[in-house]
Amino acid sequence: MSRVCELTGKGPMSGNRVSHANNKTRRRFLPNLNEVTLMSEVLGKAFSLRVSAAAIRSVDHRGGLDAFLAKADDADLSPRALKIKKDIARAAAAA
Repeated sequence: MSRVCELTGKGPMSGNRVSHANNKTRRRFLPNLNEVTLMSEVLGKAFSLRVSAAAIRSVDHRGGLDAFLAKADDADLSPRALKIKKDIARAAAAA
């Protein structure tokens, strides 16, 4: 399972671990990923996604999963999230 947020595309970054003696060795900064269940009001279904803590705050700020996915860039979304976005758009157009 890759360490990439399904909603924002946020992944590992690299940098230096710096000791007290100023020695530098490479390290990885991993995103804070959590397995959460988000509800879609349009579809009336819950989806289990692996998202970062920052993405959870963004979903809450935008007013839910439906509003977040409507504004989200398709390049950042995982294939599962992209399918959910298309299903929501299809259901909203039919309603």
